[in-house]
Amino acid sequence: MSDTDDQQVRPFAAWLQEQARGKTHLELSEALHDLVAKVRDTGKKGTLVLKVTVEPLDHDGDAMKVTDAIELKLPEHDRPASVAFVDHAGNLTRKDPKQPELPLRRVDDQKAGNA
Repeated sequence: MSDTDDQQVRPFAAWLQEQARGKTHLELSEALHDLVAKVRDTGKKGTLVLKVTVEPLDHDGDAMKVTDAIELKLPEHDRPASVAFVDHAGNLTRKDPKQPELPLRRVDDQKAGNA
């Protein structure tokens, strides 16, 4: 039996609550809350990613530099679309250049009292 068999792994949640003096845990909690609200609002999925980087701080490997990055991707509502046509110069326009314009004029409605 080796020395490592008796060692207990520290829970990730315990480390997370201490990382960056608790700031990382707080930011993740708030981000998850915002994500859930936005998913409920839009009906679309979103993501929350925690990236942890560990690198040695000294040559003997006893001191480590631990950094984290939080990536929050909130879902968005679909933006409304519109229809546009391409004119003879290659520009977008709301009017169909192939559709002739009708010579419209205002007609008075005598029943409504407009004269």
